[in-house]
Amino acid sequence: MTVSVRDLRATDPVDVEAFAAVRRVAVPFMIATAESVVHSVTQAHPDAHFRPLVAETDGEVIGTVQTGIAHDSPTPGLGYLNVYVHPEHQRRGAGGLLVRTAEERLRALGATTVYSWVYDTPDNRGFAERRGYTTSRSSHFQRLDLTQGTLPPLQAPPPGVELRTAADFADDPRPVFELDAETTADEPSDVGAEFDDYEQWLRDTFRHPLLDHELTTVVVVDGTPAAFTAAHTDGRERYFTGMTGTARAFRGRGLAKLAKNDSLHRARAAGYTEAFTGNDTDNGPMLAINKWFGYEVCATEIRYARGLG
Repeated sequence: MTVSVRDLRATDPVDVEAFAAVRRVAVPFMIATAESVVHSVTQAHPDAHFRPLVAETDGEVIGTVQTGIAHDSPTPGLGYLNVYVHPEHQRRGAGGLLVRTAEERLRALGATTVYSWVYDTPDNRGFAERRGYTTSRSSHFQRLDLTQGTLPPLQAPPPGVELRTAADFADDPRPVFELDAETTADEPSDVGAEFDDYEQWLRDTFRHPLLDHELTTVVVVDGTPAAFTAAHTDGRERYFTGMTGTARAFRGRGLAKLAKNDSLHRARAAGYTEAFTGNDTDNGPMLAINKWFGYEVCATEIRYARGLG
């Protein structure tokens, strides 16, 4: 069977759902919906040159790649590509064709280095290394069973501390933007990010269809947003922590735990049965917090890099 690669047809509901379905099967630890795929395409910053591609055979979508430029990185020339092939259609050349096509597009855009997340398995690592990629850093996916696990008991916030939700900031989300920007800048990564475009953040993050405003907890200390945990949900049973962070001036006070515990308890009460998260393996504080909650590592990804020349 011949495999071909083309652009995702973002206005075709069938094509978009097929893209999301491959992502759900290939990366069961993350949430992907047709709505979130369309949002990512239509709301991407022009400088990101975000162009998802699909591999298909006999009209069936069997693989995907998300590719673009890390436009919010302070380092220029960084591109990325993340390839996922349906497990039942691997070893047919789809992954290699998706990589080559994405690399050609990134090179044409002036990217000099490309990064890619790869499952930490012999087959996947070998796939990357045969194509000239070398290891960078790693990240753990973690899972928490909300139906069987025991969450830490809820604690009353200390004096001067309030627990609010993202919905409480609907009229003026800028304080949440500033908190997200500061904590993201400090997150361990070899591809840094600087949030300095409020309007783009509103489109990309605050209005993302997966962001559950009611389950996203913001800890406010004496009127100042100090910590938060962003909850992504599929509206049915799966919950994923998009980001948890504490402003520099408030670290060491247990506020991230407070935010996450509040959100997880409310997620369980709302009927969510599985909670997932991901952390860089060098992010000791968050790994310790998630272990305290009862999360268990369910998969590991390695970030690989290659110079495009």
